[in-house]
Order: sequence, then C-alpha cells, then structure tokens
Amino acid sequence: MEFFTQLTEWSGALSGLLWGNPLTLLVLLGTGLYLTIRMGLVQIRGFRHSIHLIAGKYSSHRDQGEVSHFQALSTALSATVGTGNIAGVATAISLGGPGALFWMWVTAVFGMATKFTECTLSLKFREVAPDGTVAGGPMYTLLHGARMRRTAAAFAAFALIASFGIGNMVQANSVMDGLGYIAPDLHASSWLIGVILAILVGLVILGGVRRIAMVASTLVPFMAILYIAAALLVLLNNLGDIPAAFALIFNHALNPWAVGGAAVGEAIRWGVARGLFSNEAGLGSSPMAHAAARTGEPVREGLVAMMEPFIDTLVICTMTGLVIVVTGAWQQSSESLMGAALTAHAFSTSLGDAGAWVVGVGLTLFAFSTIIAWSYYGDRSAYFLFGERAVLPYRVCYTLLVVIGAAVPLQLVWNIADVTNILMALPNLLGLVLLAGLVKKLKDDYFSRPHEKTPG
Repeated sequence: MEFFTQLTEWSGALSGLLWGNPLTLLVLLGTGLYLTIRMGLVQIRGFRHSIHLIAGKYSSHRDQGEVSHFQALSTALSATVGTGNIAGVATAISLGGPGALFWMWVTAVFGMATKFTECTLSLKFREVAPDGTVAGGPMYTLLHGARMRRTAAAFAAFALIASFGIGNMVQANSVMDGLGYIAPDLHASSWLIGVILAILVGLVILGGVRRIAMVASTLVPFMAILYIAAALLVLLNNLGDIPAAFALIFNHALNPWAVGGAAVGEAIRWGVARGLFSNEAGLGSSPMAHAAARTGEPVREGLVAMMEPFIDTLVICTMTGLVIVVTGAWQQSSESLMGAALTAHAFSTSLGDAGAWVVGVGLTLFAFSTIIAWSYYGDRSAYFLFGERAVLPYRVCYTLLVVIGAAVPLQLVWNIADVTNILMALPNLLGLVLLAGLVKKLKDDYFSRPHEKTPG
C-alpha cells in the first residue's frame, strides 16, 4: 500500500512538472502557431468547405475506408468531448481565473491547424487491408512518412498505456461522478454499475470501428445539443451579465495591471494546459479515428478534423466557462467546490436541481463516449505493435478494466495518463514538423482544383 502511495506521489510530481512546465505548453502551442502560419490560415480559409464535407457533399461509397466523414468526426469528438469540457474548464477558471477561458480559445484556434496537419498525414500514410479494414495514425505517419520505426513503436506503446488510463478507468470513474449528481446513493453500488457499464462498452467495442462510429454519431450530437441548450438557458437567464463576463475574461487574460502579472501567468498556464487536454490537438489520438474515413483525399479528412477543437473548445468549453463566470460561481470556488462540482453549482444557481442533472447526465454521457472512442485508439496501437492476434485480447481486457475504474479511486491512473499523454505528443509533434512541407503541398494541390476551391 505504501508503495502505491509513493508511486502516486512520484507520478503526480512528474505529471505536474510536465503539464505545469511552460516549455511543454510552449512546444504544444508553438507547434500550432507554426502550422497555422505554414498552412496559410487553413482553419479560416477551409472552414466553409469543411462544413460541406461533414454534410457529405463530396462523399463517395467507392472510396476506401470504413466510416463517413461525419462518423469519423463523431468518433473523434467522442474521445475529446468529455471530462475536460465540464471539469477541466472549471478547474482552469478556479486556478487561473476567468482569463483562462481566453487562452483556451487560443489553443483551439491554433489547435485547428494542428488537427488538420496530423489527420491529413494519417490519411496519407494509412494502411488498408484486403478486407477493407483500415489502420492509421501517427505511428503509421512516423513509420512510412518520417521513416522512424522506433519512434513509431514508442508512440503506439504510449497510446496503448494511455487508453487504459485516460480513455478507460478515469472515464469510468467520471461516469460514477456523473451518476452521483443524479442519484447519490448509486455510489454504494459502484461495482454493480461498473459491471453494467462494462457490458455496454463491450457490446459496442467488440463490433469494431463501424459500431463505435454508429453509436458515436448518434450519441455525440444528442449529448452536445442537450448540454449546449441547458447552458444557453442559463445564459438567457443572465443575459444582462454577459457583456461584463466577456470584459472580465479579456481583462484577466491580457491586462497584467488588473489582477497582477502573476495572475495573468496563471491564466495562460491553466488555459493552455486545460485547452490542450480537452481538444487533444497534437496528442495524436484522433488521427487514428480519422484514418478510417471513407475518402481518397487526405486533405478532406484534415479539413473535417480541424472542426474538433472548434466544437470541443470554442463551443462546448465556452458554454461551460460562460455559465461559471456569469453566475459568479468562479468566485465561490474552493477545495470542495472545484472541477465538475463547480460546474454543477453554476448550473444549479440558475436552473435549480435541474442544473445538477444537466451536469450529471452530461458527464455520464461524455465519459461513456470517451471510453468507446479511446478503445479504438488502443485497439489500433495494439494492432500496430503485435498484429491482429492482439486485438481481441485487448478489447476484452479493456472492457474488464471498466469495472475497476468505476469502483476504485484513480489518482495514480490520472497521473500516469497525464504523463503518457505528453509522451504521445512528443513523437507526434516531431512528425508534424518534419512533414509539414508535404501537408502544405497536398493542401495547395487540393485547393488548386477549381471545383474544390473555397472563398478566400
């Protein structure tokens, strides 16, 4: 027991060192800025076209792949839209003040270029088996594009470990947290809830990416609309306070004389860290989902993928942040009122008991969707490292770990997950920088064709 206590402390210190290190955040954000410039503001120039792609305007069943553009986007969003949107935003504002929300927006804008680049490469270097199944992601980009076999294997190993942590047990625990806001007595039956959750997860993931995509494309729009609608209701109830909330956000983010230079530094630190944690831009996870898209144009899937940070951070995280600021809940944050609890308090301030239900249902559905999406990331990583024979054992093991995740405290798992996420990002970002010229060439060629040009 003492060993695990020490391991939790050591891993927590390492996680804090990595995520709290300005150099780490600079590398992640700086890569996004570099790619934004290198790709010619693709997040702006290609925005309209990406919406057309998601709507299926250029789709063809003759193209190789397993899922549609919309299903690939939904699967990737299932993994990113999760605890970061509810608990992560609240934590950022608690520790960094309202200005943290502004810096989350910055990470989203730059992250759109990062997503475009990594997912374009994922399509370019994916492998399609004779039976039509697809394998792709940063490990294949590093292997075939950058010719870095060991680095590719390292990425896959880190992604495999991360899938059991941040993608599985942490999220299963978050499901219990979410249910706790709906029915507090359920915590006494955590093992039973874990078994039921594991059965539901197993029924989805044992069907492979097609079933995951089918469930995700149904669940993601539903849960996003439900959560956004509730947030809009809170904002309408506090309509007169919204201009002041935006003024407060910008003041805390940019004016060092308003709250002190150190406070601005904390806003940057927590806004960037939680923004990147939420939208996963640069971590290399979502390219594995987008690699399965049915298309013969890598750039098309890159354009679809760049909408992830927009939806995840600029829309859903903004809703959470504005609710916390306009209700004044951020001023009441404490050790007992942080994360999801702070978000629930903010919603309840305006909506009463229904506010806690919104957060509870949202957290439960968001966490469940993350579990099924991350199973595919671990699935593809296991396939890359050990071949087809490893896929079914991985899925079974992944399903069983859901039970443990729902029933036990997970600070150690959180810490390990945070560390492996950073370790995933480093080889992925290296590949993006090395192959940015290739992506630019593909992008320029794609938009040079008259029938595919977009305004601007």
